[in-house]
Amino acid sequence: MRSSRRQFFKLSLGELLTSITRRESSLKFGLVTYLWGRDWDIPTLIRNCQVAGVGGVELRTEHAHGVEVHLQSAERAAVSAQFADSDVSLLGLGTNWAFHHLEPAQLAHAITGAKASIVLSHDVGGSGVKVKPDALPSEVQEEQTITQIGRALRILGQFGEDYGQEIRLEVHGQGTDRLPVVRRIMEAADHRNVSVCWNCNEADLNEPRLAHNFELVREYFGQTVHIRELDVGTYPYRHLFELLQASEYAGWILLEARTDPDDRVAALGHQRVLFDSLAELTKKSG
Repeated sequence: MRSSRRQFFKLSLGELLTSITRRESSLKFGLVTYLWGRDWDIPTLIRNCQVAGVGGVELRTEHAHGVEVHLQSAERAAVSAQFADSDVSLLGLGTNWAFHHLEPAQLAHAITGAKASIVLSHDVGGSGVKVKPDALPSEVQEEQTITQIGRALRILGQFGEDYGQEIRLEVHGQGTDRLPVVRRIMEAADHRNVSVCWNCNEADLNEPRLAHNFELVREYFGQTVHIRELDVGTYPYRHLFELLQASEYAGWILLEARTDPDDRVAALGHQRVLFDSLAELTKKSG
């Protein structure tokens, strides 16, 4: 894979996009507007995604795209229409709502805010809302927080069903990035409309290692998985893709980039080609 990556980075963007069109996979490549895309308005985001071969986007809130709960109905309809008229799917919203709070008022505020985000995602044509567990406060027993987060997720799962919106729990936070904890949260939530958004954390590799931790939560996977740049760091993406392929996952693999290249559109094109190469390789090996 290392030599293949070096070869990909020698190609022009046009050659990369030609390579993209030759490959198909049940795994679909998309983008989280975390860093790449955070400064793009909706027309620019759609245009750049189309150029780079990005099929879908999760809009992280509080970024330049401006898709926020204050939008009026006509503005929401305009966002939906722009994506509907493009080749880019709006997959939903990436929010920062979390449900570990010790203060009841904070917890109630987070649930109310998440409900507003669910309605917004529905109105702009998305299919789900990403939320976080985020922490296990030391002031209370771990099980108390896990139960609290699960109950909040169940409320949102029920609410989201009425709007056709999946609740996506991102594996994120201090202590809540451990997959055994995530499984316990999902068991506490106990709702068919609450899913796990795998997040490619270092804790995934804790003993007894990736395959075991993957299986702990695979049954809860929803429509989205988050990855980082496929050629940065030491995360075992080939093994992850093998696990995804073997379990017949057919959702969106969303790039949540952390580096800041001079040309983000070209960098997206490179990541798309690396993604397709890895998807094809693991499909054959499976």
